[in-house]
Amino acid sequence: MTVTPPASPGDRQGPALPELIDRMVSIAQDAGRGDLVTRLTGARTRLTDPRLRIVVVGQLKQGKSQFVNALLNLDVCSVGDDDATAVPTVIGHAAQPTAHLVVGGPAEDRIPVPIGEITAITPATPFAEGREVARLEIDAPGPLLADGLVVVDTPGVGGHGHPYAATTLGMVATADAVLFVSDASQEFTAPEMKFLQQVTELCPTVACLLTKTDLYPHWRAIADADRDHLRTNGIDVPLLPVSSALRIHALRLQDEQLNAEAGFVDLYRYLRGSVVATAQESTRAAVADDLRVVSEHLALTYGSELAGLRDTDTARRAVSGLQEAKERAEGMRRRSAQWQQTLADGIGDLAADIDHDLRDRLRAVTREAERAIDEGDPGAEWEQFAQWLAEQTAAVVGDNFVWAHERSVWLAQRVAGHFAESGDESLPDIDIADLEGVFDSVAQLAEVDAQKIGVSQKLLVGMRGSYGGVLMFGLISTMMGMALINPVSVGAGVLLGSKAYRDDKQARILERRAKAKSAVRAFTDDVSFQVGKESRDRLRVIQRVLRDHFTMVAEQTSRSIAESLSAAQSAAALADSQRAERVAAVESSLNAVAALRRAADGLNTPAVTA
Repeated sequence: MTVTPPASPGDRQGPALPELIDRMVSIAQDAGRGDLVTRLTGARTRLTDPRLRIVVVGQLKQGKSQFVNALLNLDVCSVGDDDATAVPTVIGHAAQPTAHLVVGGPAEDRIPVPIGEITAITPATPFAEGREVARLEIDAPGPLLADGLVVVDTPGVGGHGHPYAATTLGMVATADAVLFVSDASQEFTAPEMKFLQQVTELCPTVACLLTKTDLYPHWRAIADADRDHLRTNGIDVPLLPVSSALRIHALRLQDEQLNAEAGFVDLYRYLRGSVVATAQESTRAAVADDLRVVSEHLALTYGSELAGLRDTDTARRAVSGLQEAKERAEGMRRRSAQWQQTLADGIGDLAADIDHDLRDRLRAVTREAERAIDEGDPGAEWEQFAQWLAEQTAAVVGDNFVWAHERSVWLAQRVAGHFAESGDESLPDIDIADLEGVFDSVAQLAEVDAQKIGVSQKLLVGMRGSYGGVLMFGLISTMMGMALINPVSVGAGVLLGSKAYRDDKQARILERRAKAKSAVRAFTDDVSFQVGKESRDRLRVIQRVLRDHFTMVAEQTSRSIAESLSAAQSAAALADSQRAERVAAVESSLNAVAALRRAADGLNTPAVTA
C-alpha cells in the first residue's frame, strides 16, 4: 500500500525565492558586503531546509510512542504497559538506521547506540557514563522522513516528581507543529486541559489526537465531549481520532480503506493543509524581511553614491548627513549603547521576575497542600495526594515557562525597537529546545506511612490508659468498703482507656501531618531549585542570542552608513570623464535592488505561490 504523504516541506517556496536570494547575493558581493552575504546565506539555508519539526506531547500512557511508530512505520519508540519514553527522542531521515545518545556537560557529546538498544534508553543508561542525558537521536529510512519530517517523541508529562514538563514545553516553543495525544478511555482531564493551554500559547499550530479508538467503542462520545471542552476553554484546534493499531494493521495488509478508517488520511490532510502552509508562511515572511533589510542597506550605499555623482551640492549635503548618521551608528556599536543597556537590564529584571514568579506559585501550592493535609489523615490518602501535588507542580512549572518565554519575546521586541530608525527590527530565533536537555531529576516526594496498628496494639494502648483509672477509682471505692475491681473502677478504666486510644490516634495523625508537610516543603524546594537553575541557564543563552544578533544588526547599520559616506565622498571627487559610466553602473545596481525589494514585499502576499 502506498500512503500519500504530505507535500514535501522542501517545496515550501518556489524556485523564484532562491533565485531572488542569489541575485541579491550577487549584488551584495559586487558591493563588497560580506556581512550581508552571510545574512542572505542564512536565509537561503532556512528556505531550502526541508525539515518540519513535529513534536508529539501528552500525559503518561496515552499512546504517543505507538502513534509515532505507526506514523513512521518504524519500531523506534518503546511501547508497552510497563514501558514509556524516558528521554526525548528525535527521529530524522537517513539511508541506514543509526542512533546516537546526546549527553550534556561542558560540550554536548554524541554517543553511538546499537539500534537494538534504542527502546531501552533511560536517563540512567550506562551509555551516558553518568552524564546527563539530553536526548536520543535516531535516523532511519522512510518516505515521511525523506520528505523532511522530523518527529520528536517526548516523555509523558505529569506523574509523581516528573521532571519533564519544562523540557517538553521548550521543544514545543520551537516546533513547526505539535500533536497533543490523549486516548479515548476518558474525556480531557483538568491537567490535560491546563497543559494544552500552555502548548497553544507557545506554538500556533496544534492538533489534538484522540488515540486508541479501536479499544473503546464509545470513542465518538468522548470526541464530542473533548470538542466541548476545547470550545469552553477557547482553544481553537482540530481534534483528529486515530488508531495506531489499525494503522499498523493497514500497513501490513496494504489496505487503503483500513488506513482511512484508522484516521491517518485525515492526519495527512491536516499536515499538508495546515502544518506545511504555516511553515510556508513563516519562512516566506522571514526571507522577505531579510531581503528587505539587505535591500535597504544596499540602496543606502548606491543611493548616496548616485547623489554624489549627479550633483556636487547634493553630494556635500549627503556627506554632511551621513557624517552625523555615522557618528550615531558608531556610538551604537562602540559605546554603551541604549539597546545594550536595555538588554542587560531586561535580562536582570526577567531573571528576578521569573524566579519570584516560580517561588510565589510554588508557595501557593505548598499552602494549599498544607491546608489539605490539616483537613484529614495524610497517611490514608497519600498516593492520591502525591498525584495531585505532582499535577499542581507540573502546572506551575508550565505556567512559569510560558510566562518566561513570552517575556523573552517581549524583551527581544523592546531591544529591536532601538533599531527602528535603521529599518532593521528583525528578531532572532530564540531556540531554547536543545540547550540543556532534561534537567536533573526532581527528588521523589517522601512516603508517609499510614501507621495502621493491629487489634493487639489497640488493646495495649487502651489497657495502658485504663490501668490508671481502674487503680485510682478502685482505691477510692475501697475506702467506701467496696472491692478494688468494681463497676465504678471498671467504668472509669473504660473511659480513660478510650480517651488514651483517641489521644494516641490523634498524636499519630499529628505526627503524620508534620511529616507530610515536611515532605511537601522538601519536594517543592527541590522543584524550585531544579527549575530555577534550568530557567537561569535558559536566560543566559537567550541573552547571548539577543546580544549577538543585535550586535550584528548594529555593525551592519554602522558599516552601511560608513560605506555610503565613503561612496558619496568618492563620487564627488570622481573625474568628469568617468562620471557618466559610473552613473550608469550605479543606476543599474540601484534599479536591480529596487526590483528585488518589490519582489520581497510581494512575498508576504497570498498571490505568491509556493
